[in-house]
Formats: sequence, C-alpha cells, structure tokens
Amino acid sequence: MTRSKLTLSTTLAAIGLASSLAIATTAQADYPEQDVRLIIPYGPGGATDILFRLISQEAAKTLGESIVPVNMAGAGATLGSRNVKDANPDGYTLLGSHDTIALSKLAGTVDYSFDAFEPIALLTQTINIPTTYSNHPVQSADEIADYVSEHPGQVRFSMIPSSTDHFFWSQFFQEAGIDMADVRLVGYPDTGQQVSALLAEEIDFAMFNLPSGGAFFEDGTFRALGIAHSERLDSMPDVPTLREQGINMDHSTSRGIFAPKGTPQEIIDTLSDAYGNALENEEVRSRIENEFGSVVRFLAGDDYQTFLDENEATLSAAAENIDFQN
Repeated sequence: MTRSKLTLSTTLAAIGLASSLAIATTAQADYPEQDVRLIIPYGPGGATDILFRLISQEAAKTLGESIVPVNMAGAGATLGSRNVKDANPDGYTLLGSHDTIALSKLAGTVDYSFDAFEPIALLTQTINIPTTYSNHPVQSADEIADYVSEHPGQVRFSMIPSSTDHFFWSQFFQEAGIDMADVRLVGYPDTGQQVSALLAEEIDFAMFNLPSGGAFFEDGTFRALGIAHSERLDSMPDVPTLREQGINMDHSTSRGIFAPKGTPQEIIDTLSDAYGNALENEEVRSRIENEFGSVVRFLAGDDYQTFLDENEATLSAAAENIDFQN
C-alpha cells in the first residue's frame, strides 16, 4: 500500500472512530429515550417491592421517562439479579435490591456479589429489631445472653436460612457473647411463618422490623427488645438501641439501585440524580418513614461504593459463624 493510501485509510478509520464516539456520546446525552425497566427480585406486595415502586414513580418525573417495575422472583432472589447482571449496560435495565446480593454469594448460591454491578444509589434502610412475645421473661436485648446461659440448648431463635435475619443473629451472638452451640436456630421459609411461630410461642426470639412487626408492637402482642440502629426510631421512642444496651451493632436491610457492569458514568449520574430528587419529596419521605418503618439514606458515587464494601466485609465476618448446610 502506498503512503498516500495508507494515510487515507488511517484518516478514514480515525473519522469512523470519532463518529462512533460522537454517536455514543449523543446517545448518552439524550438518555433516556424510552422506558427503563427496574427488576425487583421478589414478588409483588412486600416491603422491597412497595418501596422501590413508590420511589421510582417519583424518580421518573425527573428522568422524563417511565421507570417500569418488573417483579422477577425466584432462586433466592438471584433470578432477577442474574438477569440484570447479564443485560446490556445501556441504562434501560436496572436492579432494585439489597443485602441479598452479597448474602447469596456468601451462601454459595451464586459466584458474584456487589462488584458484578455498577452501584447507582442507596435509597433506604429498614432497621431490624430483635423481638419476643409479650409475656416472655426477657425484657430487653441485653438480657438474652443471661437467659441463654440459664437455658443452654433450649432457647429458640427463628431465621430464614441464608437470609438477612440469619446473619443478624450470627452477628448478635458474637457481639452479645453468646456461644452458638448454646442456642437453637429454627428455620422458616418466610417471615409470615415466623410471625405465626412467635404468636404461638413456639420460638423465643425473631428478628422483625416495622413493616413485618409494627402492628404487633403497637397492640402489645410482641415486645421490641432493641433497635439495631445508631439512633432510636421516632415511631418507637421508648425502645433503646442495641448500642445503648452495650451490644455494639447496627443492622438494617439496605435497599439500593444497581446497573449492569460497564454502564456509562453519565447514565449512572443521571439515574442517581433522579432518585436523589425523588427522596427530597416530603410525601415520599413521610411514607417511607411512617408507613414502612424505614429511614431515608441517600448515598451515591464513591460514598455508596464505600458503604457496599464495608457492608460486605461485615456480612463476611458474620458468615464465618454460619453453617449454610443447616
């Protein structure tokens, strides 16, 4: 090839590359141009589904296109996460999920965790609460360790295997100085059955939160033993935090939005801005806090990445004490 032809080819290639980059940049600048699908890896009606629908409906007003929630339950919430992980990184398929992403890897269900996605924003945290029935002799969380010591091998704690409450109790036992060999972990398939078991006094303790236990706390059927948060909840001002009781742990279900790996930063920023604006709406905030017993906590960018890293490290430490075969 002559030098002139080589130069011409190089020039045309450069023009082609520049044109492709310009088209891609324009496409990102025009984002979104169609509805965005938000995959929720649970069935309809639960707290995760309701919260993401509520916030996404408001976020769509800033985005300028609809955010369409799609329930994709199954395989321990991994059917939905896998669908998003493998989707095109164009900003039109997102995941609304929580700690279960890391829990699934720690339990050996999947081989990926938070690092398989681009984190967009943390939206809410639902604070978890160790709970017992109203006439149980234990009155507060700091009495559980002594009660276990007095009844070794007899005290029953409910949990859903490999789920949030499984990790909650593992961390609680460690912080409260309870030997797991001295307790009985009783597995249930879902929260509803745990509620029924505690109502029937078949178990001593369960981990609930306001969405799952609020009505029972209010009517006195269940007793909240402590709040796993840095501050008391406004709706339960008389219940001390675990830290106030000398148990140094916080524990919540932390819900956020994720995109497939490789999604352009401009799209990530557009989405995080939309969700951030949604959480500024006072009606949305009020419903999150008063109806769903959660707190608004918006984190994006490096702050959210740091949060996810620290959260996974905490969960990994708790996992060391869990036998996932049981």
